[in-house]
Amino acid sequence: MGKQPVKLKAVVYALSPFQQKIMPGLWKDLPGKIHHKVSENWISATLLLSPLVGVYTYVQNYQEKEKLEHRY
Repeated sequence: MGKQPVKLKAVVYALSPFQQKIMPGLWKDLPGKIHHKVSENWISATLLLSPLVGVYTYVQNYQEKEKLEHRY
């Protein structure tokens, strides 16, 4: 019961550099897709963005107060 070599066929997939329609479905109706994702996940987006906007606003306000501190 020896081992016998088995011939394998390799399949190689490649895109032609001349092919222009590689991902046409990605850009089709992009605003509609974005609106759909936002309308589905608006609570998660709000919970993510609210702290970021709050921290950014606080930092900007603090830096502005720091710049104007020498005037008082």
